[in-house]
Amino acid sequence: MLTVQFVLTGMIWGSSFLFMKVALEGITPAQVVWSRLVLGALTLGVFVALRRDRLPRRLRVWAHMTVLAVSFCVVPFLLFSWAQQHVTSGLASIYNATTPIMTAVMAWAVFRVERLKPAQIVGILVGVAGVMVIIAPWQGLDLSQSLVAQFAILGATACYGFSLAYMRRFVSDTGMTALVFSFLNIGIAAVVMLALTPFVALSPVRLDVWIVLSLIALGCFGTGVAYIWNQNVLRAWGPTRASTVTYITPVVGVALGIVLLGERLHWNEPAGAVLVFLGILLAQDRLRLRRHKQADAAAAETAGGIRPEVTPGASPEGPA
Repeated sequence: MLTVQFVLTGMIWGSSFLFMKVALEGITPAQVVWSRLVLGALTLGVFVALRRDRLPRRLRVWAHMTVLAVSFCVVPFLLFSWAQQHVTSGLASIYNATTPIMTAVMAWAVFRVERLKPAQIVGILVGVAGVMVIIAPWQGLDLSQSLVAQFAILGATACYGFSLAYMRRFVSDTGMTALVFSFLNIGIAAVVMLALTPFVALSPVRLDVWIVLSLIALGCFGTGVAYIWNQNVLRAWGPTRASTVTYITPVVGVALGIVLLGERLHWNEPAGAVLVFLGILLAQDRLRLRRHKQADAAAAETAGGIRPEVTPGASPEGPA
């Protein structure tokens, strides 16, 4: 069940780049964020009301959730929405895949909730090299809007990495259900955007059926239901593994951008993405884990002729 939620979350979040691109044809970036957060909060609020879940009473919990509302929702959503005026939805989805690298750095260097081995540090450096390939500095760095937009997206994924590590450090023992956690996260962020309405949401808009449907999908599903699934996976798998949902999002985002928006993919973008994914595998020690498991299996066969058993339906690297 967790694997299904993991995959569906990746598909929905991969589609979000398409929805943002379509919505930006009629409304401003801040209005996109305002709409998705309000719709997401309303969707999650309905689920909370139906299940009659209780909200936390401790002030400390609300304080931490306010930090997360800003760092995990308001700021990165604004950065992504603004950046997608200047970059393709496919490129935005590729950059989003740097989230596990950012998460590993934050969890290790800032919050000290995970330790990195030398091979994992090498993985981070490989991921950085992949980002440089995507940026393509050999084409010239003239600080155009496109380049600034790419750095804005990297700032957004750094916010995600910070937030995922922050969750592990400060709110992993609050006792909140995944639904309540998601509702508070999105709900507080929506309150922040509502408070900013006079400054960010009163510009003229041009709506059509596709823009409205994109906002509904982005808000109700991408910022609503998918957040519940993501929290379920995060609690079971931990911040670094849960952030690998970004393996799926670039594949979906690039495919939809090419098929539905006619976007072009330059050679350096998928090449850099491959380096980023390799860096993620190293940063999460997955390549070494596979080698260790193969060595253990071979040793067991040599010693007793019996291969270690794996529970049916379970991933050898963690919960399935």
